[in-house]
Amino acid sequence: MYKTLLTDLADNILTVTINRPDKLNAINKDVMSELGEVVEEIYSNKDIRSAIITGAGQKAFVAGADISEFLGLDQEQGRELSAKGHNIFFRIASSPKPIAAAVNGFALGGGCELAMACHFRLCVKTAKFGQPEVNLGLIPGYGGTQRLVQLVGRGRAIEIMLTGRMVEATEAHTMGLVNYIVEEPDELLTRTRELLSIINEKAPIAIARVIECANIAAGDGIAYGGLNGSSGSSSGSDGMRHGHSTTGGHGRKDAAPKSDAGADAGWEADPFGGDARPGDNSSAQAAHHTHAGAQPGAANGFLREQAAFGECFATLDMQEGANAFLNKRKPHFTGH
Repeated sequence: MYKTLLTDLADNILTVTINRPDKLNAINKDVMSELGEVVEEIYSNKDIRSAIITGAGQKAFVAGADISEFLGLDQEQGRELSAKGHNIFFRIASSPKPIAAAVNGFALGGGCELAMACHFRLCVKTAKFGQPEVNLGLIPGYGGTQRLVQLVGRGRAIEIMLTGRMVEATEAHTMGLVNYIVEEPDELLTRTRELLSIINEKAPIAIARVIECANIAAGDGIAYGGLNGSSGSSSGSDGMRHGHSTTGGHGRKDAAPKSDAGADAGWEADPFGGDARPGDNSSAQAAHHTHAGAQPGAANGFLREQAAFGECFATLDMQEGANAFLNKRKPHFTGH
């Protein structure tokens, strides 16, 4: 099905392996395009509850981009290359289904950016992270300048990007870049699957809402959901308007009525709902209710949390969870 990716679906977890070990799994045009395709599969396939992205072999997760493809590009072509990567990595970050990075070696440049776009990261003890683009006269182009700051703080992120140095697994864990270090390489995927299996037992709609609200707090939510798409570049907002609706949970019948003609062009709901369709003014209202000292995105996040909390009360899963708790039994969530 894919030329550069291997996929395996088991127990509702899709494992995606970037399969260019002879090139240290470097991201070229084919890898990027196929990552976009497999992300859409994650969104649309109801049998997939969560996903893992990893690299083939034991040397590299993704050791960067294929630099040979950079030669000859002009300014506009470079911007377009970055915009495509941004759109795909935003789709990963905003997926309503958890996507974990299992970092099995070098995660440099675009590889570090790919790992950071995932919702959390596990790595082997020999893994190394970095954004060495300055060594090529470049900067990170797939969201690295933003997500590294979000994860480790401005000072550390700037130092890492300006020096181009590699960050070893222990330091990455200490600074919050990775969640867990797995001692034995052969156990990396097993540990990652175990973590996702725990998450898969929870209510899918609630999981989707947690991801959405947390992304707003981190800044990822502003570009694709904030202020009716007015934030961020036009290339980014077009890609991010896919897959976000406040019309309610998966399987719900109380969808909001369509807005004015033309307002819904290019909009489609994600599997479990999400941010507002074009014309919904809830995000605009959030911009006018900023808490003292907070950024507009923070206020948007607090208000979105209130709305999302309410949406959960309209789901069968919330009723199942409450009844199971009160009756001291394990809940069975269906995503409705």
